[in-house]
Amino acid sequence: MRHPHSLTFTVADPASLEGRAILTRFFEDLVASYWGRPATSAEVTRAMRNEPSDDLRDGTGFFLLIRDDDRIIGCGGVRLIDETTGEVTRVFVAPEARGSGAGRALLQQLESASAQRGLRRLRLTVREDLTPTRSLYEACGYGAVESFSTSPYADHFLAKTIGTSEPQA
Repeated sequence: MRHPHSLTFTVADPASLEGRAILTRFFEDLVASYWGRPATSAEVTRAMRNEPSDDLRDGTGFFLLIRDDDRIIGCGGVRLIDETTGEVTRVFVAPEARGSGAGRALLQQLESASAQRGLRRLRLTVREDLTPTRSLYEACGYGAVESFSTSPYADHFLAKTIGTSEPQA
C-alpha cells in the first residue's frame, strides 16, 4: 500500500466491469458486517438488486474508484439530492488498505468533486454497527443532523458544509 497522496481516483460507471466488481466487494463487506458472518452470494446479489447504484452516473450522481497502482482498493459515490446537496454513499476501502489513510483521501476527493459540481452540503447515513466508519466521518468534519431517511439501515445521520471560501483558522 502506497502513501495516500499517491493513490489515484477515477470516475467510473457503477455498471462497468470494474464498478460492479468493487461494488460486489462493498456489499459482501456490508452484509457480512450486518450478519456477523461471511455473506452468501445470494445475499450480495439481493442487496445489490435492492440497493441499486444506477443513480451514481448520468447527471444524477457520480462514482469514484480508488486505485493503488493497477489495483482497485475502494470506491465511493455521491447521489445528487438537489442543486446544492449531495448524499455520500458506497464508501468502501478494501480490508487490506484500511488504516492507510485511503478512506480519508477518498472522502476528500468526493468533497472536492462535489464542490466542483456546485454542491455546498454533503450528507450521509451510517449504521450503528459501523463504528469505525462513523468515527472516520466525524474525524473528517461530518456532524449529526436530523433524520432525512426512513431506511432501516440508517441509524446515524451526518452532514458537512463543503466548498466554502471561508478563511481557515
